[in-house]
Amino acid sequence: MDKNYYITTPIYYPSANPHMGHAYSSIVADFFARFKRIDGYKVHFLTGTDEHGLKIQRAAENKKIDPLKFCDEISQTFRDLSKTLNLTNTDFIRTTEQRHIKSVQNLWDKLKQNDEIYLSKYSGWYSVSDEAFYNEDELEEIAGKKIAISSGSTVEWVDEESFFFRLSKWEKPLLKFYEDNPDFICPESKRNEVISFVKNGLKDLSISRKSFSWGIKVPNNDDHVIYVWLDALTNYLSALNYPDTDDELFKNFWPASLHLIGKDILRFHAVYWPAFLLAAKIELPKKVYGHGWILSGEEKMSKSKGNILDPIDIIKRYGLDPLRYYLIKEVSFGNDGNISQDRLEDCINSDLANNYGNLCQRVTSFAVKNCDSKIPEKIDFMKQDLEILNKFELNKEIIRKKIDEQNINFYIEFIVNSLFDANKYFNDQEPWNKKNNKIRLNTIVYTTLEIVRKLSFLLYPIIPNSSLKALDIFGIKESQIKFSTISENKYLKHGQKINMIDILFKKIEKKND
Repeated sequence: MDKNYYITTPIYYPSANPHMGHAYSSIVADFFARFKRIDGYKVHFLTGTDEHGLKIQRAAENKKIDPLKFCDEISQTFRDLSKTLNLTNTDFIRTTEQRHIKSVQNLWDKLKQNDEIYLSKYSGWYSVSDEAFYNEDELEEIAGKKIAISSGSTVEWVDEESFFFRLSKWEKPLLKFYEDNPDFICPESKRNEVISFVKNGLKDLSISRKSFSWGIKVPNNDDHVIYVWLDALTNYLSALNYPDTDDELFKNFWPASLHLIGKDILRFHAVYWPAFLLAAKIELPKKVYGHGWILSGEEKMSKSKGNILDPIDIIKRYGLDPLRYYLIKEVSFGNDGNISQDRLEDCINSDLANNYGNLCQRVTSFAVKNCDSKIPEKIDFMKQDLEILNKFELNKEIIRKKIDEQNINFYIEFIVNSLFDANKYFNDQEPWNKKNNKIRLNTIVYTTLEIVRKLSFLLYPIIPNSSLKALDIFGIKESQIKFSTISENKYLKHGQKINMIDILFKKIEKKND
């Protein structure tokens, strides 16, 4: 079995104020990266910033500073965000780096050698904000301005000499690839959307610009800069030291296991990117997953709409792990998700404080008082103990399968249901009434502690800091977390000291309570 896993987030336009959509993509990618690591995989997790194009050039001009200095300053906000969100990314790439420029120019040369590029003239509608070209039927007119229907961004007419990529040539090969690889684009609704777009016909794609200078120069032609999406998408290769295909990073991690992206950039990743790779005779990634938007009300959050929720503000108020848990649980993965302060507070109180935190505190306190602060030694499992313990073994392979299908909803549902079952088990078994039956008391405590251990292992990819605090009960370190051990019912060592822990999650006092 292939035990290498390469996951990428989109590299972000360096905005001074990263919003909840950025946080969501990054947290979900980190969830997959952490899960794969505890399941024995060697993981390469890439994020970074997309720093070229007219949008950047204009933003720098408005601030009257050099574009690279502008990118240096603002790219740092995303490096800082990675730390704030406790991401485990193994690389952070900037498209202004020399390793990236070298890869992009090499890919260009390869496409040129394969007769996939030609010089002509482009006339059409272009959105600076989206760095995207639009057909007439993708636009609407509002207050005398042409607007891209999909993004709401203003477009402008462009008329200039341009290099073109023979995208039309790859229409049938792409459709065949989608047919042969039904899991390449997910979820299914997005796959159908892409197939419909390609079946409607592909036109050759303008892949250079002359009207601005901030970008990677076309090899042997300094008048043109390479279209930002051909540039940006290549980061997935340049992070693996392409074009050195003998490099260990490239050999171990290409093709990518998962490109995790927002649905608004699906076309670039599921049409243009595979066409570039097919044309360059480079193996295609295994999967592109287009997740939904984080909505404020019924609208996508964006700077232009002034409806951005700042993840940093929420983290300062409620903590990081509650935000991570909330986004993963409450946003049905693959769909748009509405978030609110009320629902976040409910989630903290119900799931984290009452169900998980309270379970950890109750069973630990009981064990300290009644089992001499040690993991019970003499136990005798009964049917009801094994039933709740064995649910983890019975679902182990299903969980692995669901993770590979990006079915986060199943994963979190399993955890929530297991927490409910664990609390019910402890209540129903009433160990406080078994003080005259020491073996039965010990067995109930041991069983519940094992469930806390198993659930903390499962919660680690979602709420890493809090789950590690819970695992301090047993002195278990991060390096000891192995997904395979959730099937073990006697993992905890008899007689080992139990540590009391602080309250994991403080309940939020709601205004209407």
